[in-house]
Amino acid sequence: MARGPDKDTGMSLDVHLLFLFCVALATFAQCLTGFAFGLILIGLVAILQLIPLGEVAVVISILTLGNALVTVAGPKPQLDRRILMPLLISSLLGVCLGIWGLGALDGRQIAWLRLLLGGVILVASLMLVVQSKPRERLSGAPAFWVAGGLCGVLNGLFSSGGPPIVYHLYRQPLGYELIRNTLITVFACNAAMRLGLVAAQGELSLSTLWLSAEALPLVMLLSWLVRRYPPKLSLRTVRWLVFALLVLAGGSLIAEALPELLALYRG
Repeated sequence: MARGPDKDTGMSLDVHLLFLFCVALATFAQCLTGFAFGLILIGLVAILQLIPLGEVAVVISILTLGNALVTVAGPKPQLDRRILMPLLISSLLGVCLGIWGLGALDGRQIAWLRLLLGGVILVASLMLVVQSKPRERLSGAPAFWVAGGLCGVLNGLFSSGGPPIVYHLYRQPLGYELIRNTLITVFACNAAMRLGLVAAQGELSLSTLWLSAEALPLVMLLSWLVRRYPPKLSLRTVRWLVFALLVLAGGSLIAEALPELLALYRG
């Protein structure tokens, strides 16, 4: 395992390279499946213990915002305010709640955070491979408020709020472009909100900005390459590959957190 961050000398070259490899893997999965960038990146970084979870969550927010701004640049994207507004408002409120919850955790409770993150990743992996038929009618407004709120809380905690909103939208009788544009808009606004709150708390460090600056060109380049030269893999194969990666990441986090929790409560 690579040496972790050093407070005096900074991250070593092998840690930087491992981090960029994780970014590349998460970006590739995102391009093929439409989500899971944040979940895969934060899961791999946590397993390898490259940088603290709070720092990588900020990096994910910056990369998400930058990628979204490039993606939606140009003509006004197709959006439906009846769908977007409940998702957007509830998710922004959820981001605030998630940020508050993250700040309320002390060192003794970080194991719970790892356990929760591992569970979220495992749920996301199952959602990726379970085939659900779209609904015949659009869900009611309360379902959109709940999905948006859950998305926001997860974005506030981990910058990985994709599972609830992706699962909910793809079950609706909506077109792909509308779903895609809605997701991009919600994730971008959540990322901007999270970055604003983190900056207001004085926790936007120079090292975080550097990691984001070195990773963003890689994210943009790989996204363009995958769109330009899509790999000859079936969607089923891609989904199972990403499923295996998510299970590995989530299972490892849970296996790491459980002994800490047992030791905590026995003590």
